[in-house]
Amino acid sequence: MNNQKKSALILITLLFFSFLTRSQTKPSYTQYVNPFIGTAPLTDPKILGYELPTGWRSWAGLTFPGASLPNAMVQLSPITEYGSGAGYEYEDSVIYGFTHTNKGHWNLCNIPILPLSNPTDSFGSKFSHKNEQASPGFYQVYLEDYQVDAKFTTTLRCGYHHYTYKNTTDRQILFDLAKANNRVSAWKIDQVGNRVLQGFQQTGERIYFYVLLNTDIERLENNQVENGKGFAIVHIANGSKAPVELKIGLSFVSIENAKQNLLQEIGAKSFAEIQEEARQQWNEILSSIEVKGGTEKQKEMLYSSLYRSLLWPALRSDLNGEFTDAKGQVDKADFNYYTEPSLWDTYRNKDVLLGLLAPKVALDVIKSMKDVGDKTGFIPTFFHGDHGASSIVGAYLRGITDFDVQGTYKLLLRNANMTNGARPYIDEYIQKGYISDPDITNPHVETKGKAGVSKTLEYAYDDYSLAQMAEKLKDSANYKRLMIRSKNYKNVFDPATKFMRGRLENGDWINPFNPQYPYYEYMYREANAWQVSFFAPHDMKGLIKLYGGEKAFEAKLDSLFTVPWNPNYIARNVETMIGQYCHGNQPDHEAPFAYYFIGKPEKSQRIIDYILNNLYGIGDDGLALCGMDDAGEMSSWYVLSALGLYTYSATDPTYLVSVPLFDEIKWHRGEGKSLTIKKEGAGRVLKNIIVNDKINKGYFVSHDLFLAGGEIKIETK
Repeated sequence: MNNQKKSALILITLLFFSFLTRSQTKPSYTQYVNPFIGTAPLTDPKILGYELPTGWRSWAGLTFPGASLPNAMVQLSPITEYGSGAGYEYEDSVIYGFTHTNKGHWNLCNIPILPLSNPTDSFGSKFSHKNEQASPGFYQVYLEDYQVDAKFTTTLRCGYHHYTYKNTTDRQILFDLAKANNRVSAWKIDQVGNRVLQGFQQTGERIYFYVLLNTDIERLENNQVENGKGFAIVHIANGSKAPVELKIGLSFVSIENAKQNLLQEIGAKSFAEIQEEARQQWNEILSSIEVKGGTEKQKEMLYSSLYRSLLWPALRSDLNGEFTDAKGQVDKADFNYYTEPSLWDTYRNKDVLLGLLAPKVALDVIKSMKDVGDKTGFIPTFFHGDHGASSIVGAYLRGITDFDVQGTYKLLLRNANMTNGARPYIDEYIQKGYISDPDITNPHVETKGKAGVSKTLEYAYDDYSLAQMAEKLKDSANYKRLMIRSKNYKNVFDPATKFMRGRLENGDWINPFNPQYPYYEYMYREANAWQVSFFAPHDMKGLIKLYGGEKAFEAKLDSLFTVPWNPNYIARNVETMIGQYCHGNQPDHEAPFAYYFIGKPEKSQRIIDYILNNLYGIGDDGLALCGMDDAGEMSSWYVLSALGLYTYSATDPTYLVSVPLFDEIKWHRGEGKSLTIKKEGAGRVLKNIIVNDKINKGYFVSHDLFLAGGEIKIETK
């Protein structure tokens, strides 16, 4: 064979293997994720419902653009304003540090670190979005004042910093340990080797760190003063012009565990290797949902929302299984220990989505909540309601069962019944069937009360949720009792005004009554009467009957979306209005789907489509959200609604079918199982639902389709 033929054969062989490799590589879903979505402010009064008062920033988005893995301990992100929701606000122009924990709830943002060069007495550097980029597991920005190109990536428990200094003779690193979004009470940092640092930061909890540098430390300048104030600066020894790399391991238990986390998760791996591993991990979970059709903008919103849905709860146990429990004691488990979910928000949709995409994480979250219950006597609740019942029971009914079911059930019963426990005012709720509020003259937005209407409605749903577990476990006595209590929502429905309305201790309705006026915790929790008056997801037939039948219910529901919002009624969180409906906060997120229960899904679809296409990825840069993402709930609403399967009653193992944004969707499950959803027709009006070639009765489909696989055809007109 001559050389020319040999070369041709080699070329053909190489092309074949290149094609084979490409065909076996998963498509890149991370390319659609924009971590900056949710970081820009929402300012349009036409969307907000009111003009922002001077000095206000709407509570919209509050997301962070930095690097993280799904449900990780570390979220490594820039901070532009301490005390803000997630530390980073897109309109800002100065970065003060890069912090290692984040949620978006005005907390965390721990262990700020910032590379310096020839700094002034005031730390922080200007930056430009032109020299900034982010993708799942990666963040980069150029710090103009210090002339440093800073890149970041992460593992589950570690951060990896990569700094390229233009000036290689005055390289410093600030540890701004007196600062975080929570108040810092103490901190410590020590140099324990030529290239090694360790210490802790104390806020509400103590976070330990262990740091390895790739270059020698000349000296550690410790400027700590009393009461946790001050800072420390690491001065890098001269002699090397290579980029400075800083690897940091975290632990909520000990420095030794932080060290072990770092050595085992990063070890000798390069920045590029860790970054690629992060990209692959994200691509693996994002590829669980594959879509065809839709616009590029819709794909960006889908996968960006899916990404944000998978950042919380956060890991808190170390590689050796140790964690600090709810009592502040070190314990050890054979499961990953996670933070408590943001249950008031996420039980509605996100907790179910987590179970669909990461069932092992969802299982360990339940085990973590059970551990809290074992130590404190109660399953954690978070903010309002007792929605651990819905979150746990919903997972259990969907097949996540490998936990101490009986022990968890007993704790949930304690939540539902014990005085001075998980449910405030539970005695009044049990005795009267509702929770009252005090008689207050001229109440205002911030008036303190019991939020009795909201609590009654939510406890009723929590009772229904727990009743489903009681039935499954053949506890008929508690099932009957809890199902009776699940009807308590009716006790705060005023038949004269057709609103859920506050009651006094003696049972009288609270007067005067303005159903449009919002409260933070008087009668309603972050809502007005309109926004809670359609909440009975477990008993919509009963709710419709209260209104006087389907026609009266439809008329009232129409008014929810058409009665104009009063722009003088300003309450943070109660924002982004469609009439009286508020999509910028969670309490009425089920309401757009309520038309289904009177056989008019087309009316729901019009509202759903408006929300999907006009309230996500908005503003001048297309980076604003219509409300606070709340640990991924707002994003999960988008994901499920865009895909055409919504968790109307998240406890129940069923999904309400709507018209998806995409022509075809594949949910890939374990063991080769998949659920395919096909939209047939170009219309947006639901005509038929066909499940495995059979016409579906009603608008709900069973979770069994996720377990066994199958096909849903959605015919439109």
